[in-house]
Amino acid sequence: MKDIKNFIEDVGWPRILIALFLLSLFVLAPFVGVRLDASINDTLVRFGMNGVMVLAMVPMVQSGCGLNFGLPLGIIAGLLGAVTSVELEVTGLPGILTAMLIATPIAVVLGWCYGLLLNKVKGSEMMIATYVGFSSVALMCIMWLVLPYKSPNMVWGYAGKGLRTTISIEAFWQNAISSIGAFRINEFLAFPSGMFLFFLLLCALMSLFMKTRTGTAMTIVGSNPDYARASGVNIDKMRTLSVILSTWLGAIGIIMYEQCFGFVQLYMGPFYMAFPAVAAILIGGASVKKANIVNVIVGTILFQGILTMTPSVINSMIQTDMSEVIRIIVSNGMILYALTRVTKVRS
Repeated sequence: MKDIKNFIEDVGWPRILIALFLLSLFVLAPFVGVRLDASINDTLVRFGMNGVMVLAMVPMVQSGCGLNFGLPLGIIAGLLGAVTSVELEVTGLPGILTAMLIATPIAVVLGWCYGLLLNKVKGSEMMIATYVGFSSVALMCIMWLVLPYKSPNMVWGYAGKGLRTTISIEAFWQNAISSIGAFRINEFLAFPSGMFLFFLLLCALMSLFMKTRTGTAMTIVGSNPDYARASGVNIDKMRTLSVILSTWLGAIGIIMYEQCFGFVQLYMGPFYMAFPAVAAILIGGASVKKANIVNVIVGTILFQGILTMTPSVINSMIQTDMSEVIRIIVSNGMILYALTRVTKVRS
């Protein structure tokens, strides 16, 4: 009984209840005509697609900068890398590596500027980050129209300039990483080994980094700034480094998302992408001051699992096509729960 009580205290009732609800959806699925193998496949794919963007929350949380609501800034860097790779017509694995390589210096510069700003507004980081994310997306709505890309795969056909809202990467580097070592169990269930190995590699590198001297200093800055200052740690430098790292992970995360999704979505596409990542890591057990790799993995599985299973199961139960409406309701409800937790902690 004591072990059960300790388990509940460690995991927390919210995660236990969400996990039980997700498990019940998987159990119920075959009885309402939803293929269990196809549902597992969709959940695995969505987990791999979104995992890196959830991981991007960890550095800023650990350094005391709060949850990265400015994630669209990193996403924009990834989008610039992606469209430039398509412009250069690089295909396959070299194509996606080119996108990541181009996105990296852009993310570093944007993250550095973003970090300098957050150092000036200590105590209001998450509010300012939200404005940064929204305003950067609005600015890029103009820039996508004027940037000098010429590829007929991307520009508007009738004008010959300005990028389309949605750009297909099917002929370039779709599933370039997911297909590495991938294997199919049956017609409806495949295991995208490459995508999971890449995500786990980033998780392992993040875990190792947080154990280094720099990573430890970053954590101390977030948990006890006065002690960090007394120890000679440059607080602003550590915070800026965490923001750069988070922005870079956001850039890599959106490229991973695109290579699985098959499309690059510009203009308003990145507008709300920070909120699911924030909700996922909070549901995984993180707070605005502490986050780890377990929170990332558990939160992404729970959030994406519920988001995948609820519409299909309920849609089959009521025998009508309300899947998109249900998905929006569930997604917004889980995001609202996560944001409520942020508000409580800050108050």
